[in-house]
Amino acid sequence: MRSAFLALIGFVAGGQMLAAAPAVAASGAPAPAEALRKLAWPASWITHPAAPKNEYGVWLFRKQFDLPAKPERFVVHVSADARYRLYVNGESVCFGPQRSDAWVWRYESVDLAPFLQAGANVVAARVVGYGDQTPYAITGVRTSLLLQGDTDREQAVNTDATWKVVRDDSRSTIPVTLPTYIVVGPGSRMDAARHPWGWVQPGFNDARWAAARTLTRGNPYGLGTDMDHWLAPRTIPLMEETPQRLARVRRAEGVEVGEAFVAGRAPLSVPANTRATVLLDQGFETNAFPRLTVSGGAGARVALTYAEALIDRDGNKGNRDEVEGRTLAGITDEFRPDGGVGRLFEPLDFRTYRYLQLEVQTANEPLQIDDLHGVFTGYPFVERGSFRSDDASLAKIWEVGWRTARLCAFETYVDCPYYEQLQYVGDTRIQALISLYVAGDDRLMRNAIELYDRSRIAEGLTQSRYPSVTPQVINTFSLFWVDMVHDYWMHRSDEAFVRARLDGVESVLRWFEHKLDPATGLLGPLDYWTFVDWTDEWPWSEARRIGGEPEGAREGGSSIVSLQFADALVRAAEMGRALGREEAAGRYEKMAANLKAAVAKQCWDEQRKLFADAPTKRTFSQHANALAVLNGLVTGDAAKALMERTLTEPGLVQASTYFRFYLLRALKAAGRGDEYLAQLGPWRTMLERGLTTFAEKPDPTRSDCHAWSASPVYELLATVCGVEPASPGFATVRIEPHLGSLPRAQGVVPHPAGEIRVAYEREGASAVKAEITLPEGVTGEFVWHGKRMPLGAGAQTLRAE
Repeated sequence: MRSAFLALIGFVAGGQMLAAAPAVAASGAPAPAEALRKLAWPASWITHPAAPKNEYGVWLFRKQFDLPAKPERFVVHVSADARYRLYVNGESVCFGPQRSDAWVWRYESVDLAPFLQAGANVVAARVVGYGDQTPYAITGVRTSLLLQGDTDREQAVNTDATWKVVRDDSRSTIPVTLPTYIVVGPGSRMDAARHPWGWVQPGFNDARWAAARTLTRGNPYGLGTDMDHWLAPRTIPLMEETPQRLARVRRAEGVEVGEAFVAGRAPLSVPANTRATVLLDQGFETNAFPRLTVSGGAGARVALTYAEALIDRDGNKGNRDEVEGRTLAGITDEFRPDGGVGRLFEPLDFRTYRYLQLEVQTANEPLQIDDLHGVFTGYPFVERGSFRSDDASLAKIWEVGWRTARLCAFETYVDCPYYEQLQYVGDTRIQALISLYVAGDDRLMRNAIELYDRSRIAEGLTQSRYPSVTPQVINTFSLFWVDMVHDYWMHRSDEAFVRARLDGVESVLRWFEHKLDPATGLLGPLDYWTFVDWTDEWPWSEARRIGGEPEGAREGGSSIVSLQFADALVRAAEMGRALGREEAAGRYEKMAANLKAAVAKQCWDEQRKLFADAPTKRTFSQHANALAVLNGLVTGDAAKALMERTLTEPGLVQASTYFRFYLLRALKAAGRGDEYLAQLGPWRTMLERGLTTFAEKPDPTRSDCHAWSASPVYELLATVCGVEPASPGFATVRIEPHLGSLPRAQGVVPHPAGEIRVAYEREGASAVKAEITLPEGVTGEFVWHGKRMPLGAGAQTLRAE
């Protein structure tokens, strides 16, 4: 069958991005991308003849073929269930597929030409099926591989019964026994004596391997009895893979370790019948594939254990830089050498760590550890935005916040890389804004918005995290998804994408509308998990297995959730009115106004001059009052006064690091944005404790790297430098800096049309000199102490007081 398909994306080898392969299309034929959507592929999904459908296993696939000469182009489209790494002639080409779900199962398009040679070649893939040990973020159905060549020549490597396959019996799992919620999958054990070394090289003898069993042809319609995957091209670049050396040895027992080993300049020898433990410090938290290379040491056991921080005898983390009197507990991988030379062990999944503990128990033969290092991986964001000021602590907050955001971005955004790797809406909204402002990259944001839209349950709500093998619904997160769509609409000119989300937006709002209590005008009892924030006052309930719910969340009458609903209604109305849904917009505006009036009537406490969490007025929180300001229930001097009480009044439930994003947005909305920098105490405390990423919440905390705590990176540009869109699509800009006590500050914000550059210098007590550059075609206004000045495209200097 003659067919030509599109090489849609450029991919990486050794961390370097290759140029996107050109489109391939026969003259007069449909566009290749259209062909991919409409035709069943000649290639078939393949598996091992005896592979169980739902059982953990690692499977090795290979196809050897000859080429008369090294080709200039050799494009294939590849996917697997659940995860794969593709090799050509022993070189790793890519790792995938892009995480998604069976309804839209992604494939990668890769040009293999740089790895091919004249004569014998081999394309090989290691495929992992997790079975009942699957990480929650992996939505596999059946262990299998699919590879489709782009043209007649490339279709010689299509997956079919000519491929060979074997189960890698060297691989098994190590349960994770940490006493906390951790769902990233098991540790990995490898017995070198049972592994078919050299299987990725041409000339390897695979005569005893089985011929692959074909399941069903690759199909964009997801049809077939064996594989029900609806194929779609990858929408994001491949993940970065960059070698990364460990920084130093912090502790060693049973063996002396020199700096040359850590630097990769000399091996480490462990004598026979020796037990050795080495604690290594990366110096900062990272996501990486550890790579351990050893020689000799038959019968030895080598274990690698990873942790974000060490703990004392009471289980407390304390200062993350300290190691004295502390131990390491975490996920463990294990390698059993067979005595061979240059044996490479790499876990099947990346690991998150600052500290890596190497434990060795040799048998009757010495072991040489040739090398141990990591290969950093993550979404390949490029740091295009920047922030500079006279305050060195802000540079550190930027560095640590951006590292946090990077480690929480893979093929989807993730809440925390060590414990869950799940894409939660509450985290993702903040992460997406950081991505726009620092990298200027909206692809992962679009992917997240679309995935959440596809996750919606029959009642209309989005799932709180997606993709996930275990459904979970946090109703408030559905409202934050509406906010995410609005954020995208304001920052990107992409009407078709936003319009395609409006039905989902309406379904979410309809669910909440049906929960309105006509007696109070507030939201009544709410199903599912009404999470707002991790606070000590809203504790975890073992009976219900949920926490973070304020008063009124379950029984009805929550001012917090009612105001969050009102805010989402206003945002939906703005989008609807702009995109031709006038009737819905008017209804949303009326509903929002009624909700705000009901909160003002039912929850305002005149004596305390605060909004209560519910009409009972038993509890008061920063959350309710921040949302009241954000919704405009109070404005002007009254809003300033309310925020003063919100920040200082005793007895209020305090916002955690996560919800301080909304608390400090409210401070800015009240006209007190110059106080933003003074409110960064929790982040400075984390730096004082030696954290190199920002934690889930103040100590004691589970996760040392949590996406939602990276919000200052966004606010240093959006609040301190004051750069925000003034109209949809970032067509115009409003620049209102809030410098606090800074004498000077400057920033760069990526914009779809180029870059927005700002530099500020105070002149006297109240004046400022502003140098501002806007991209071509972009206009806006500069605001300083209420004074407005027009901005045009290009460079300009303004003075205001």
